[in-house]
Amino acid sequence: MALSTQPYKGARDFYPEDKRIQKYMFDVLRKTVEKFGYEEYDAPILEPIDLYLAKTGEEIVNEQTYTFEDRGGRKVAIRPEMTPTVSRMVAGRRQELAYPLRWYSIPNLWRYERPQRGRLREHWQLNVDLFGLSGFQAEHEIIMVVDNILQAFHAKRNMYTIKLNSRRFSDYVLSEYMGFDSVQTYSVSKLIDRMHKMDRAEFIAQLDALCTPSQREEGAVEKLLAVLTADRLTALPVDLQSHESLKQILALLGILHASGITNAVFDATLMRGFDYYTDVIFEVFDTHPENNRSMFGGGRYDGLVGLFGVEPVPTIGFGVGDVTLQNFLEIHELLPALRTETNVYVILVGEVFAAAQQTIAKLREAGLNVAVDTTGRKIGAQIQTAEKKGIHYALFIGERELVEEQFTLKNLHTGVEEKHGISRLVTIIKDYRHEEDDDDLDI
Repeated sequence: MALSTQPYKGARDFYPEDKRIQKYMFDVLRKTVEKFGYEEYDAPILEPIDLYLAKTGEEIVNEQTYTFEDRGGRKVAIRPEMTPTVSRMVAGRRQELAYPLRWYSIPNLWRYERPQRGRLREHWQLNVDLFGLSGFQAEHEIIMVVDNILQAFHAKRNMYTIKLNSRRFSDYVLSEYMGFDSVQTYSVSKLIDRMHKMDRAEFIAQLDALCTPSQREEGAVEKLLAVLTADRLTALPVDLQSHESLKQILALLGILHASGITNAVFDATLMRGFDYYTDVIFEVFDTHPENNRSMFGGGRYDGLVGLFGVEPVPTIGFGVGDVTLQNFLEIHELLPALRTETNVYVILVGEVFAAAQQTIAKLREAGLNVAVDTTGRKIGAQIQTAEKKGIHYALFIGERELVEEQFTLKNLHTGVEEKHGISRLVTIIKDYRHEEDDDDLDI
């Protein structure tokens, strides 16, 4: 029986054209976050399962985490997210680090879930975390980074919305304002987190089922719906508008709007699925009608570092998945036409392999990426190979060219051939490459 050529379900093969897109995205992500002073870190892909049992969330640990017992009898997991890991790292050097810390990573993550658009079992995710700042300035900076990332991909602000809420506010609404007990509060918060993926009638039915008979009689469902359907802070019930957490959200929205991020809005239905969030949370939503969904998000999680037995560190962060980001860029036609990294394809004419090495070395020393065809096939077949690879130039090197030090350069897109010395050839190829890069920026 022949082996399958398909990758593991929910994972991807990255052929060069696919990897090129990922490299482009990662390059933009790295450059953008580093402008804000963030430094890259990394960690093992395997972690003890206890790391996620503490605070990640029951659904992720029990249903979505790849776990196994290693040969030493230890229960380990392939990391489904990076926040517990980076918290562990900070806790490990709690007293040595210089705060505030600005760290980022782009790790490979795995979750066992049903593959669908925007969600695969394997993905990469930019994680950006700011440790050591408790004021709203941290929230402002983190959301500025989020906005700058999408702006760096040339997105317009009407293409996405940044929705904000507060876990403190949500917890107050469910436990104090609604009078739910701890079990109800947990269940209702998880239900609200899924409400936009459900029919309104189904949501109301499930919410009603979570209420006690007396709560139903007192109109608990209608009371909570009045909060969840408020599209702005001033639309909330009056007795909720003075809550301390909302003052922080209001101040944050004010400074974000003053910073030009006018697409930041309040959304009382925003919950985020992780149990470790403690205050402000946010998500970025695509406004395109064919991809109208949450793309990524984050929030404040001040208590996670403290779980490792050290003094807690105020922390806020977010994650951007490569799958949802690519979907966003594609549907808004923001991906540039990415070309091969090879600048020139050398075609050897005659038995000149050894004699041509010095010339080829000069091209590479000058900064060009050079592929050499050593197959000895007909020249037409070699040119076809270069064209199929998307390489723009072919350079012919034969005995005559080596003697005269004048080489034929063929533009494979236009068919134009020119003869030049090495230095001029390098300039022509580099100038074209710079024009390509500029075109990519002007998408």
